Amino acid sequence: MVTDLSSERARARGVRLPAAGHGPGFWIVASTFLTVMAYSTVPTPLYPLYEERDGFPVPTITVIFAAYAVGVVIALYLLGHVSDWVGRRRMLVVAVLVSALSAVIFLLWPEVPGLIVARLINGASIGILTATATAHLSELRAAAKPDEDGIIASSIAGAANIGGLALGPLAGGLFAEFLPDPLTLPHAVFLVLLLVAAVVLTCVPETVAPREEPPAYRPQRLSVPRAARPAFVTAGFAAFAGFAVFGLFTALAPTFLGTTFGQHDHLVAGATPFAVFAAAAAGQLIFGRLPLRTQLTIAAIACGVGLVTVAAGAVLPSIVAFVAGGVIAGLGVGVLFKGAVATTISLADPDRRGETLALLFLIAYAGLAVPVLAVGGALLFAPATPVLLVFVTIVLVATVSAASVLIRREAK
Repeated sequence: MVTDLSSERARARGVRLPAAGHGPGFWIVASTFLTVMAYSTVPTPLYPLYEERDGFPVPTITVIFAAYAVGVVIALYLLGHVSDWVGRRRMLVVAVLVSALSAVIFLLWPEVPGLIVARLINGASIGILTATATAHLSELRAAAKPDEDGIIASSIAGAANIGGLALGPLAGGLFAEFLPDPLTLPHAVFLVLLLVAAVVLTCVPETVAPREEPPAYRPQRLSVPRAARPAFVTAGFAAFAGFAVFGLFTALAPTFLGTTFGQHDHLVAGATPFAVFAAAAAGQLIFGRLPLRTQLTIAAIACGVGLVTVAAGAVLPSIVAFVAGGVIAGLGVGVLFKGAVATTISLADPDRRGETLALLFLIAYAGLAVPVLAVGGALLFAPATPVLLVFVTIVLVATVSAASVLIRREAK
């Protein structure tokens, strides 16, 4: 039996917190996962408003966005695996409160240095959250439905992760287009949601038994059996390449919509990345029950066709082709990333599942940061369309190659 410290303290004060079972706890964690991930992408359609207000150049947007990805990577390296021995629920509450702190900074320090700090802290919350929530969902579902195939839990975890990333830009676009004070109100609303989520999480069952002697702290390391490391490297490469596509639409879609297509509508700026991420989440749910090899084949085809269509949309130019290509590529990336997660879970030692997933997410979010920074730097010296075409070509080769290698592994 796992010790519930929060409940013990409540009982000591004569108050009993309501406890959720493993089944309801699963959905509480999934909803929290969705909410925190959504807040991480709410600023996407707001960047042009900050740019217009403060007059900073486009590369500054990439720096602000990269601060988020750097925060994710640092937190994954330092804390993403800690839930394996201190508990899933405790680290989830920490992640949500850190995200709430970033909302406070957005509200109190809205200038460029404050935006960078807020995004860095927001990224840290995601770094703590992703692997922890994914592992917790797997364990809660296994306890609630022990005879069920684990693919359901991984599909819901993937949908909460990617679906949250999808909802954020749409919410930000709606705030920017239809509601007053769009640089304040979204952060205030999500601050309330995050604080409520942190309280509700305390009712969720813990799934990690405390160790008699917790291990000495160490940063993230490659926690994969030696024989399985080549397969893990392939899964990591797939995650890196896929998240590079997400980085394009999360950080730079509003910029390309304005410079290439003359489209400055804030709702469109939010709806475009929403459509890409929504397609990724839908792909994970729609194709989740297919054999992994079939899923990866779909991913390779969708990434190839989608990215070619994105490039065609930039050259013509056609905003319809650009967005449609992004949706098709997003579907492919969602399925590819799910395949990478499934491969990683199959390789991981059960006692170190959180640590192994944390490393995969670390690699994935490096893919979110590094290519975007490169694109931002290139935009200082070259027009948007050629930069986009080079980026799309590289990512197309990377995603299709990664999917092909994973397909060959499954065929063995």
